[in-house]
Amino acid sequence: MKQLNLVLLWHMHQPDYRDYVTNQFVLPWVYLHAIKDYTDMAYHLESHPKTKAVVNFVPVLLDQLDDFAQQFSTKQIRCPLLRLLATPELENITMQDRLYIFDSCFLSNHENMLQPYPAYKRLHELYQVFNKVSERELKYFSGQYLADLLVWYHLAWMGESVRRNNEFVMKLMTKNQEFNYEDRLQLFTLIGELIQDLIPRYRKLAESGQIELSTTPHYHPLAPLLIDFSSARDSQLDVTLPEHNVYPGGRSRVAFHLLSAITSHTQRFNEKPAGVWPAEGALSAALIKIMAKQDCQWSASGEGVLVNSLRSSFPDASLLDRNHYLYRPYRIDGESKDIICFFRDDQLSDLIGFEYSKWFGRDAAENFVQSLDHIYHSTPVEGDPVVSVILDGENAWESYPYNGFYFLDDLYHLLDDHPYIRTTTYRDYLASVEVNAIEALPTLAAGSWVYGTFSTWIGDKEKNCAWDMLCAAKHSFDLVMQSERLTEEEKNQASRQLASCESSDWFWWFGDYNPAHSVASFDQLFRKNLMNLYHLLKLPIPSAILEPVSKGNEWSEDSGAMRRSSSNAD
Repeated sequence: MKQLNLVLLWHMHQPDYRDYVTNQFVLPWVYLHAIKDYTDMAYHLESHPKTKAVVNFVPVLLDQLDDFAQQFSTKQIRCPLLRLLATPELENITMQDRLYIFDSCFLSNHENMLQPYPAYKRLHELYQVFNKVSERELKYFSGQYLADLLVWYHLAWMGESVRRNNEFVMKLMTKNQEFNYEDRLQLFTLIGELIQDLIPRYRKLAESGQIELSTTPHYHPLAPLLIDFSSARDSQLDVTLPEHNVYPGGRSRVAFHLLSAITSHTQRFNEKPAGVWPAEGALSAALIKIMAKQDCQWSASGEGVLVNSLRSSFPDASLLDRNHYLYRPYRIDGESKDIICFFRDDQLSDLIGFEYSKWFGRDAAENFVQSLDHIYHSTPVEGDPVVSVILDGENAWESYPYNGFYFLDDLYHLLDDHPYIRTTTYRDYLASVEVNAIEALPTLAAGSWVYGTFSTWIGDKEKNCAWDMLCAAKHSFDLVMQSERLTEEEKNQASRQLASCESSDWFWWFGDYNPAHSVASFDQLFRKNLMNLYHLLKLPIPSAILEPVSKGNEWSEDSGAMRRSSSNAD
């Protein structure tokens, strides 16, 4: 009997928020997503043992989770928001710390993470009344107000599975206000326990065979562009490239990120990853060859990349009916071996990422399964279709009521008992088919899961300016590495700092279509990373790095953390 193979790939990623000179966490998003999204995603899988999925952990996220676990073990907290949560006398904190609390503790989706909680909502209303006062007058906000604000912010970021099952969290939410130091300290301890338990939970799910764990090049670089800027012209012939023609030594840098990721993954999970989800689903023929040398079995990208590749490979072929080309894997020549590539159903993935948050959970889950049923009946009778649904495992749920609890619970329940839809993993799927019989894709057009192009990361003035700054820093790095100026330890520190500078995330945020407050944070962090690199290289900091690259759009309300796959999506 024909069956539909459904692969759900949840991509877990946060860029490196650490300042390598001060050793402080500049932004709190790693631990906040850990207690909200990574805990909930593990819970739903644990609650539905028949549901299979691929969970992709970027190593730099795992590094930071390990860092937080170590902070809790040693009680040496290097994240300002966590430190303030556990500070005994909030009345006596500095004005700088007060400002940090006010700047941090209302950053969330207010509709789903503030409005449902009257006490938290009231704290926000009080702040809105007084937020135009001078810094000196901010001291009139009491220590109790600050304590309640810190507790409620962390309760709002707590996973729904924790809120429903942890008695202490229920107690705090019932108490509602006037939280004391003991309350804050217990909440602080719970956060540590949740973070320390995360990687073991996912390791256990992998050991049971329920999930496949895959990886991404270590610091999430936009690999095809590091290898060759001109690869952007595979999908955009008229794209404007940076003034530097190439990123110096880009191919070896990508090989470094990939090997580091595989080594890190193997050490953490006791097995080598079979597959690689490249940062931003960005593939190119050159990247495939690097993956093949590391014996990778599979990779994946967006639907737009497949369409561009098919047009290049078969110019006369009709691509009107995606049911005839999307729901199957393709073999891509990596010289040393073939890599099997899967391509994301952009429509289904974007429904979860952007649309279903507006629906009742059960209705959304049923609609998703009905869409799969339509694919099942529309694909050719011969062969079992494989449908890839790939998206961030953390950023969508903030837009859902209850952190997507009802949607995910209902979806997994419907899939568990479906007669001909089978959830699987890429590794299990490949083990069940004749790999050599998979159709070859002669030409792979370079591109990403966003629009099938690299326009989100390169091409406009601000993004190209950032690339030129990074190229100049890499040129300086190469010169210093060839000299005798640094010790081996200093070279290792500089190499790690460079790797963080190479993350795709910085380039994602530059542009006037992103909200100003988010752009300012990431712009500052990118430039701080470059400054730290020059500091570690013992070189003067170029004056251009002292000026913002991008300011964003103060009128934009979009969080910017996710983007639709198609530029003309409704």
